[in-house]
Amino acid sequence: VQFVESGGGLVQPGGSLRLACAASGFTFSSNTMAWYRQTPGIQREWVAVITPAGNTNYADSAKGRFTISRDNAKNTAFLQMNSLKPEDTAVYYCNNLSGTWGRGTQVTVSS
Repeated sequence: VQFVESGGGLVQPGGSLRLACAASGFTFSSNTMAWYRQTPGIQREWVAVITPAGNTNYADSAKGRFTISRDNAKNTAFLQMNSLKPEDTAVYYCNNLSGTWGRGTQVTVSS
């Protein structure tokens, strides 16, 4: 099982980023996928989840601003992040609710 996150970067407050998670080593289309984030010194936090059927759910901090999606043909999950705030600064990870983690992608929101 492997996850490779990409798409992070430095963005100004109010900006947008689209994160991607390339997954391999399991049947992607049959797995629930989730995004998490972690700030140094703080426990990893769940952000959003999408089921194989496409049902989604979001942490309160992400509702109305973030959108999780998936492309089963490409074994890739996405996180569209709009109206970014400085408190969204973190390393973002994706996961199939297993114990395996990728390296994550750094998102920094700063002016």
